[in-house]
Amino acid sequence: MGSLLSACRINVEKKKVEEERHLRANDREYNLSFMYANNAIKTSKYNVFTFLPLNLFEQFQRLANAYFVFLLILQLIPQISSLSWFTTVVPLLLVLSITLAKDLSDDITRHKNDKHVNNRKVEVLINGELKSEKWMNVQVGDIVKLENNEFVTADLLLLSSSEPLNLIYIETAELDGETNLKVKQALTLTGDLGNDIQKLAAFNGEVRCEPPNNRLDKFTGTLTVRGETFALDNERILLRGCTLRNTEWCFGLVVFGGPDTKLMQNSGKSIFKRTSIDHLMNFLVMFIFGFLAFLCTILSIGNGIWEYKEGNSFITFLPRADGANASLSAFLTFWSYVIILNTVVPISLYVSVEILRLGNSYFIDWDCKMYHVKSNTPAQARTTTLNEELGQIKYIFSDKTGTLTQNIMTFNRCSINGKSYGEVVDFAGQRVEVTEKTEKIDFSWNSLADPKFCFHDHKLVEAVKSGSPEVRAFFRLLALCHTVMAEEKTEGELFYQAQSPDEGALVTAARNFGFVFRSRTPETISLVEMGVPTTYELLAVLDFNNVRKRMSVIVRNPEGKLTLYCKGADTIIFERLHPLSSKLMEVTTEHLNEYAGEGLRTLALAYKDLDEDKFEEWKERHHEASTSLEDREAKLDAIYEEIEKDLLLLGASAVEDKLQDGVPQTIEQLAKADIKIWVLTGDKQETAENIGYSCNMLREEMKEIFIVASNTAEEVREELVNARKKMSPESGDEPPIEKSRFLGKKSQVVEDEKVNGEYGLVINGHSLAFALQKDMQLELLRTACMCQAVICCRVTPLQKAQVVELVKKHKKAVTLAIGDGANDVSMIKTAHIGVGISGQEGMQAVLSSDFSFAQFRYLQRLLLVHGRWSYLRMCKFLRYFFYKNFTFTFVHFWYAFFCGFSAQDVNDRWSFQYPQLYAPGQLNQYFSKMAFARILLHSCYSSLILFFVPWAAMCDTVRDDGKDIADYQSFALLAQTCLLIVVSVQLGLDTYYWTAVSQFFLWGSLSVYFAVTFTMYSNGMYLIFTSSFPFIGTARNSLNQPNIWLTIFLTTILCILPVVAKRFLFIQLKPTINDKVRHKARQAKAVPPPAPRKVPRRRISTRRSGYAFSHARGYGDLVTSGRFLRIPVKTRSALFPHTDTPVADSTPQTYRTIYEGAQSP
Repeated sequence: MGSLLSACRINVEKKKVEEERHLRANDREYNLSFMYANNAIKTSKYNVFTFLPLNLFEQFQRLANAYFVFLLILQLIPQISSLSWFTTVVPLLLVLSITLAKDLSDDITRHKNDKHVNNRKVEVLINGELKSEKWMNVQVGDIVKLENNEFVTADLLLLSSSEPLNLIYIETAELDGETNLKVKQALTLTGDLGNDIQKLAAFNGEVRCEPPNNRLDKFTGTLTVRGETFALDNERILLRGCTLRNTEWCFGLVVFGGPDTKLMQNSGKSIFKRTSIDHLMNFLVMFIFGFLAFLCTILSIGNGIWEYKEGNSFITFLPRADGANASLSAFLTFWSYVIILNTVVPISLYVSVEILRLGNSYFIDWDCKMYHVKSNTPAQARTTTLNEELGQIKYIFSDKTGTLTQNIMTFNRCSINGKSYGEVVDFAGQRVEVTEKTEKIDFSWNSLADPKFCFHDHKLVEAVKSGSPEVRAFFRLLALCHTVMAEEKTEGELFYQAQSPDEGALVTAARNFGFVFRSRTPETISLVEMGVPTTYELLAVLDFNNVRKRMSVIVRNPEGKLTLYCKGADTIIFERLHPLSSKLMEVTTEHLNEYAGEGLRTLALAYKDLDEDKFEEWKERHHEASTSLEDREAKLDAIYEEIEKDLLLLGASAVEDKLQDGVPQTIEQLAKADIKIWVLTGDKQETAENIGYSCNMLREEMKEIFIVASNTAEEVREELVNARKKMSPESGDEPPIEKSRFLGKKSQVVEDEKVNGEYGLVINGHSLAFALQKDMQLELLRTACMCQAVICCRVTPLQKAQVVELVKKHKKAVTLAIGDGANDVSMIKTAHIGVGISGQEGMQAVLSSDFSFAQFRYLQRLLLVHGRWSYLRMCKFLRYFFYKNFTFTFVHFWYAFFCGFSAQDVNDRWSFQYPQLYAPGQLNQYFSKMAFARILLHSCYSSLILFFVPWAAMCDTVRDDGKDIADYQSFALLAQTCLLIVVSVQLGLDTYYWTAVSQFFLWGSLSVYFAVTFTMYSNGMYLIFTSSFPFIGTARNSLNQPNIWLTIFLTTILCILPVVAKRFLFIQLKPTINDKVRHKARQAKAVPPPAPRKVPRRRISTRRSGYAFSHARGYGDLVTSGRFLRIPVKTRSALFPHTDTPVADSTPQTYRTIYEGAQSP
């Protein structure tokens, strides 16, 4: 029994919660005693033993499936069964089998992916030898060797590396979507092990650390070696999912494996997602069950009364069983009608819904307009059950890096000595929009230029070449004042490794304009200035941190002149300028305002010539402060402050955090569709604000943008309340809550509050942690939902999921989360819809998503076109389906009283032209409880016409030859023919676009019906199956009479006329946005042409953005520590070939201004 439970993966005993991890290097026996998870991962849902029982259990949780099993049991009872059992069991098995096959296929794919990852090979140190092992066999405490460009096997403690100072470079694209390299460093103690296998095999250090968790940016632990204890933090840890770059080899100790790694901890538990229409259908199915029971009760009571009063008259024809009476007959009749009227809950509904969803998924997969040529990535619907939910989105939660941005910084503008560069103007002095066709600067004169660098203003090159001292000093500062490390794998081919892409962009700009940073040692920086090799002596690095918001270097040039170069946030630099720079500061401030208005990240540059004697005196005090054991940071800041004053301003730079193509247009379109976008990012506040302005989320036209950045819970609450009161002064202290209870579950929905104007909200991670507390989260929700745009900065993956869950729980709205890294997985799984950005930034988000594509701009097509169409198709189908089946069932109901109770739309470009077309989906107007009630009433009316008109037409009627026609089968044939023609006409009225396929199925269905009908009542079927088909000739004897066809025509007119009249009146008196747009489309008689491209408006801004260096403290100490770089290449080529790198990508679509009114825009 125990082995069976083990095979079924059922835990007999609850696993003890791990409070601390304790492991010893190279001691598998010791580590196995703790029963830590190995390095195998499992994302699959079933195994061989659990697939059938678990899958069937899940399927029978769907109420309708359980209902049909109950119905099958009733049909096996002869006393009440009026239909054969196979009429239920065959379609039920078909539905179950299709779902089984689909789930089996999905899980086999997951098993294959798991097998591919688990069978990767890595070198593991076992018994003093390096052996190639599968990832799945790696254990906690093993020492593994990684080589360049290999994935990190598990969460490792870095022991040693091939690089000086035990550094390694990793790419974390799989985790956070960032493609810039990050530096990790091993402890000096373990770094001395090098790649000596004997030393590594003898290493027996013990690690005590935190238990497995999902915090990507934190790690706490200790390493004990020979009685000495060393602190461990995140800088020593390599996380699974990272890639080793520019490092020949490294060794690491496995701390967490498989499901315990931070990557898998962030993957979260798979959540079974269901659409709002699914939930509504469950409610409706319960209502239908009650309604069915009500109908059957009425009919059984009628049968009891009929049996009591009239039954004795029919005993000769309908003999009773012994002991039978009116009460028993009524009881059995109840269950007989449960079987007969089962069409009110048809099993074909679920089959049809799944087929419809599958077709909608294929439309997404096949959409060429969502195919990204550059990365060869098509859009993919990774689930087939959520398509119509795409047409109801109200809130979008987006990551920033890699989702909205390309994580590529470009040097765009600069101001040098009061003159602005980077703007392209024509001969008349008018600004020209920069496009791919705009002429680029030819840097072929510079043999070391980066061929990928792009700049368009020729005046800057001319100033450099003409020898302008200010311009050359500007680029000299950019080439010297940084912590970038240069790598030269082949002669003349430079690669920069920057702690942030911002610094890389600035150093690359200096490189292309003739000031090439070539190499560095702890004491020197080597440049090539306009082709002349020059070496500067590096005397000090005054490093960047979040308080100083600047960095400086002190260098001595070959002539012996001492200079301090400083760059940083403009507000910080301007406070430290010499009065001589006051006029230049005014001009530069104007330029900074202009750059900030364009959403660029700005930086001020200044310098100062130093006196040798004063510098030596300062250097001594600096040494004392740097070696102080108490308040070292404060003392160093004070020393830095002494020398960083009376600076002379050089100018300012402006860097663009390059957005993905079409992001501003997409956000604008989605906003017009009344979709609110929240950005949840790990970046600092300043960076996130800049992106908010760049992508049109935050706009100067907004009445106010609230910043919440407090350090206590009370201050956060006060700021949120003050913001809410400003937006809506009449709003009360208590949130407007709508309480509801359904199926025993209580829910509190916070209603929307009216706001005059548009507002924005920016909140940092520290304040968000307070705001998400239970007693404050509704205040956060009220304030944030009043704003048009919300940006949350410095948030953890867990906080992202908490924000999504808060909106999902307390707002009656559908949510969508979109991201590209492992830090977005929790958010993607929590939201109703999860979208992954695929491509260069990693695949963790894609693997956890419901839909994926390569660019953020495709989101507008996914929602405004595919989402809206899927929702319309599904709602129209359900309305028609319920109408058809209720009508069919009601006809049976009316018949019981006479038998003794015995049982499509506008095209995709118009969808973009009018995003307001998306609003009905958000409001769930097309299929709701009210719509269902209207369907019920419509069906009831139709069934009355379909039964009583044929009944009245055939009662006491004879044929042309005088023979009787009013028999049971002739009446049944007439009624069902009327029913089929009416629902077919209704289908035609609901069809907006007639295609060959729709024509084929509509007319084909009618043709098949008449063919089957004449066959069933033919002589041949009677001769072959006499007992089953005794009504020979009924079809040909009935359908050849003119009065029969007149009855069919009259019935059809009476059923359809109210529908046509209602639609006509509503279009004339109360047209919807759909009606208005269809009217415009008919007037246009053609697809509307795309709008001409417009030069983007400049935003005049009163705010300036300080330059964001990086997210962590700089590497100044590392740069000056010694032994940290490879030996530079001695021989260098004189020529670096310039190659063109054309970019193949599609341009974003732009559209005209949108109006909801009936007038043309």
